[in-house]
Amino acid sequence: MAQRARGGRRPSPEAVVRDRRLHVEQVRGHRFVAGRGPKRSATVVPAPLRYWQYRPAGPIATAATVLVVAVWLILFAVLGGADELRGEIPLALAAGLAVFVLSTVRLTVSDHGLSFDVAGTRPAPDRVIPLVGVRELRTGAPPADWPAAKRRGGWWPGRTRVALRYANVDGDRALSLWVRDPEAFAAALRTPLQR
Repeated sequence: MAQRARGGRRPSPEAVVRDRRLHVEQVRGHRFVAGRGPKRSATVVPAPLRYWQYRPAGPIATAATVLVVAVWLILFAVLGGADELRGEIPLALAAGLAVFVLSTVRLTVSDHGLSFDVAGTRPAPDRVIPLVGVRELRTGAPPADWPAAKRRGGWWPGRTRVALRYANVDGDRALSLWVRDPEAFAAALRTPLQR
């Protein structure tokens, strides 16, 4: 395993590329519904995922879905009348629900990295945060002396806000996200949780 980035050290570009590739390979062998184990089509049984949780569609995706369904139904009401509208309601609601469900994101921690995956897609290697670069994990908001943190999801019942600082080849970065179990998340990242 590559040396963890602590203090002022940056992970080497080779370690970052290797860990991103290994993360993608491990995640690719699992179904999107992670609790069901590896895919049947996996030729090699992948190591179990260290941590996963789901985040439903955010406010932008939800608002866009509601808007499209509303416009769809209004058009049918105006152009076809009440009979057409009644026939179209189940299809419009089912399509809206499908878009909402397919907008669900899975936060995944493997033996080598962290990614945010959407059903039916593979994690892009350049969007994987390699564990070799994880520096610090804290509960609450990111401290003022950290780099500006990207927000990954919003509050959800039963979730705790954490801030993650990691070293990338080009400098330090930070994330702010909500997790269901901060201790398990810290254990999966192999870093202590600071309060």
